[in-house]
Amino acid sequence: MATDMQDLLAFLAVMQAGGFREAARAGNGSASQLSDAVKRLETRLGVRLLHRTTRSVSATEAGERLAERLTPALAEVQASLDVVNHFRDSPTGVLRLNVPANVARTVLPPIITPFLKRYPEIRLEVIVEDSFVDLLAAGCDAGIRYDERLAQDMIAVPIGPRIQRLVTAAAPAYLAAHGRPEHPRDLLQHACMRGQFSGGAIPVWEFERDGEIVRIDPQGPLQVRQGAAFDLAVQAAIDGLGIILLFEDWLRPHFESGALVPVLEPWWQSFSGPFLYYSGRRHLPSPLRAFVDFIREG
Repeated sequence: MATDMQDLLAFLAVMQAGGFREAARAGNGSASQLSDAVKRLETRLGVRLLHRTTRSVSATEAGERLAERLTPALAEVQASLDVVNHFRDSPTGVLRLNVPANVARTVLPPIITPFLKRYPEIRLEVIVEDSFVDLLAAGCDAGIRYDERLAQDMIAVPIGPRIQRLVTAAAPAYLAAHGRPEHPRDLLQHACMRGQFSGGAIPVWEFERDGEIVRIDPQGPLQVRQGAAFDLAVQAAIDGLGIILLFEDWLRPHFESGALVPVLEPWWQSFSGPFLYYSGRRHLPSPLRAFVDFIREG
């Protein structure tokens, strides 16, 4: 019984994305093409693989079992095909990276352009996601996260600045109207822009000076999910709505322009920079190997 490889790939794309529209938005073809491919596969196999409703798509038990076997098998096929890249003058193919918003905003920009200019036959896809993900299940070659979010069986390579800071800042107009906090606990009397993890948790603000650690849970008029929504919080801070806590590299342009000024600078905490991570249990695709070698040069 012949089964088209493209239909298998379409099925996996829908499984990984969680729906036909989502898979289409990820660049796997149109939703109708994906739907037709899955229907052809179900007809050939004589079993339903996906439950479909107007609002959601979920795998049947047969679909789950098929995906479990297909994912590593197709990864091995890709690894086998990738061997050909060793005979090319320059690596070619797609490199998919899963990164948090701060990395996409502040770490990757100075790296990506020179990398892609050196390897013009590599196409880079960057998926921005702040929660930790299963790279293989998400269809990604590698991810970038901070060390406390890394799994033990992953290979980790430093990327970007090795020391970073979370900093607090406010607009001059806000400080003129409400005063400047001198101690982290003073923030409890100020309006603060809060961030929220994708899972719903709201992290406390942590400060440190001379061995003293202070954790506070300030309140404020605006709360945003971590990611691109932080641009909204930054603009609100510039407009004088309150005090913001964010990565220093994200706010530095606004310090330089004077739109924001540092607050509580002696209490800012430093932490180690991010890591590129990938599985050590699979063949390293040539685009990823090229990227690893490139960042190690830096």
